[in-house]
Amino acid sequence: MSEYIADQTFEKTNFTLRPLPKAEYENCKFINCDFSGSDLSGVKFLDCAFISCNLSLAGLTKTSLIDVNFQDCKMLGLKFDSCNDFGLAFSFNNCKLDHSSFYKLKLKKTDFRTSQLHEVDFSESDLANSTFDNCDLLNTTFDRTILEKADFRTAYNYSIDPDNNRIKKARFLKSGIAGLLHKYDIQISE
Repeated sequence: MSEYIADQTFEKTNFTLRPLPKAEYENCKFINCDFSGSDLSGVKFLDCAFISCNLSLAGLTKTSLIDVNFQDCKMLGLKFDSCNDFGLAFSFNNCKLDHSSFYKLKLKKTDFRTSQLHEVDFSESDLANSTFDNCDLLNTTFDRTILEKADFRTAYNYSIDPDNNRIKKARFLKSGIAGLLHKYDIQISE
């Protein structure tokens, strides 16, 4: 990949009609763009921001996402586990990530804020020191996941098996304890 694009803003562009050129993008902003179903394989994003974009079902094979911020984005069915894992770092604010996969990824200190993560797969991933602030984790899978020092205090609808995940020093509110005891099928009253 020889093309290098820096400090550009792309607004209201439909990349489903004309694909985003394969390049390295640094410090770029994508605002109100449609990438749904697009092939972003092999593209490198460094210090970029995606704002109010639709990235649902975009191809991410060997895509580099280094210090990328997603804000108000629709991101259904993304396979983050197929991204280039070198330097992989991103944050999500007010995003819809339903049916996405983060399988086996190292995602320490990742911020998920006010986002919907229904049926997301975090199996065998490392989410140590990550934050799930006001996130809906309905039917999300945590299986052999490292959740040490993760913050779930304002997260809801989660089901995490303490026997099957590493949760040492993870933070939860008393009202969320039911999400840790779900497998026992017990009733907890106030």
